[in-house]
Amino acid sequence: MMSELKGLFGDWIAAVAVAVHVGAARIAPPRRVQFVEGDANSFTARLTSGQKGTRLAEASFRLLHGQPEPALTPGWLAALRGSRIEVLMRPQQVLFREVDFPKQASDFLDGMIRAQIDLLTPWTAGDVVFGMTPAVPIANGRIALTLAATSQQKIQPLLELAADVAAASAAGLVEVPEAGSAPRQVKLFERSLTRAPGSAIDVTRLLRLMLVGASVAAPSSLAISAYVGNMLSAEQQELQHQIVQRRAALRVNQSGGSAEALLAKRKQTSPSSVMVLEAISRVLPDTTYVTELRVEGDKMQVVGLTQDAPSLIRLMEQLPQFTRATFFAPTTRAQSDPGDRFHIEAHITPYFGSGS
Repeated sequence: MMSELKGLFGDWIAAVAVAVHVGAARIAPPRRVQFVEGDANSFTARLTSGQKGTRLAEASFRLLHGQPEPALTPGWLAALRGSRIEVLMRPQQVLFREVDFPKQASDFLDGMIRAQIDLLTPWTAGDVVFGMTPAVPIANGRIALTLAATSQQKIQPLLELAADVAAASAAGLVEVPEAGSAPRQVKLFERSLTRAPGSAIDVTRLLRLMLVGASVAAPSSLAISAYVGNMLSAEQQELQHQIVQRRAALRVNQSGGSAEALLAKRKQTSPSSVMVLEAISRVLPDTTYVTELRVEGDKMQVVGLTQDAPSLIRLMEQLPQFTRATFFAPTTRAQSDPGDRFHIEAHITPYFGSGS
């Protein structure tokens, strides 16, 4: 148990330290260094931003097992320490895919692509890094974008090199070749490195001191809380008992004191699943198929396949049994589906006609 707690506290301290380091980097941006990838794991390092008067000639090297060959000069090692390394990767080393989705999925693109990454690329979600171009509208109410992806194994030596030179962060970029337009850069990955020197080390020490202080103050706080809680416990229990009695009396008065009246009221105010299903079957067109129906409280959710998902909202709003119909998940279309897969939810009115 103690080892698990120490591990949790260590992870928390590291995460907060990285967050503080990122915030400090926004106030005082770090030096930027660009690694341009060439053939056969070769790279050219160039300084793109830094302190005034900093001059360094470009350095070329090959990356072998996470180590540069030939070794970087002391001047370059000093420049890389605490810097942001941006790797401009070769398009030939990156997989590109043209994909399209319904327009309604524009707010869920990252999650939808991650869920289908093993179909779009030869890698699983845990073994791939990817980015995408901004989505553009196309015909039939759909949007299109270009997916760029590469394997985690490809970038691992770059991350090891960035950590060894004590860089603050590392990012991977690639230019997406597009016909008839200038290439656009897509970010494939970005990592903050906790081994970077500077404020993160000081923050770690400060957080440990705070935890020690909190562990000392916790017993005193618990003792005070127990003392005050014992004083108020009896009074709180009495108040709760009175509240329960008053609510019970109000319920009996409102229902006329009859159990039959309570059951009748519950029947009139609770929606019927059978009537919900009957109402949906009347309004949905013949080209629509329902695969899942859920009724929870006053809310109904229906999932299925259709040729025109937006029109279903209008049809359901026309029924007096449903209000506030909306999509609760994006509309998608798989290659094997005969139509769009929709997810609609609506609020149910308690009454379904005079006989309910």
